[in-house]
Amino acid sequence: MYKTNELFDLSKTRAADLLRECKYPWQALDKIGETILKIGAALSSEEFSHPKEDVWIAKDAVVYPTAWINGPCIIDSGAEVRHGAFIRGNALVGKNCVVGNSVELKNVILFDNVQTPHYNYVGDSILGYKAHMGAGSITSNVKSDKTHVVIKSTEKSIETGRKKVGAMLGDFVEVGCNSVLNPGTVIGRHSNVYPVSCVRGVVPEKSIFKTGGVIVKKAEHSLIDSKASRGGTA
Repeated sequence: MYKTNELFDLSKTRAADLLRECKYPWQALDKIGETILKIGAALSSEEFSHPKEDVWIAKDAVVYPTAWINGPCIIDSGAEVRHGAFIRGNALVGKNCVVGNSVELKNVILFDNVQTPHYNYVGDSILGYKAHMGAGSITSNVKSDKTHVVIKSTEKSIETGRKKVGAMLGDFVEVGCNSVLNPGTVIGRHSNVYPVSCVRGVVPEKSIFKTGGVIVKKAEHSLIDSKASRGGTA
């Protein structure tokens, strides 16, 4: 089972102090809001605007006029929040992130350079450095029977004690278009998910989640970038 420091480079987020306290990343979900308030209160007024209560937006970020942002929320330097985006609150959006049209965020940490560019729902989730969600891919964060989410791998199962847990995506994870990440999905660093996949449980790092749930290891020489072959968009 992946621990927090095995999924993420903590130098790529303002939430590093919170995440260092957590053996497993989903343990941070209850404290995202209070962490944002603590960080926001210390941000420089020269670098960040404070347009409404509990919302801080970097002055070099681009926020389109039809985006809606509720606090607590930080939009960091170089980020882009496009038309029709809906940030419901408790959202830490890292440097150079893209929050695209019709994207909804709720109780999330987006590490620096994360892309959620089109029609994504990301709730109760943490997306690592340079993680990318293809158009229409979503994190499902509540089980249909409303029971607590259990994180399941081939080695063990861990009870989270939470009814709402979305997905934990390690650094450089690529999720193909129109995929569903079921509650409690954990995907290791440098892994890819084929388009239109239904993912649950733990996907090992440097793997490819293929059609029908088949998981294969990547060749050591071929880590990342062929978005076209995986249905990726930006």
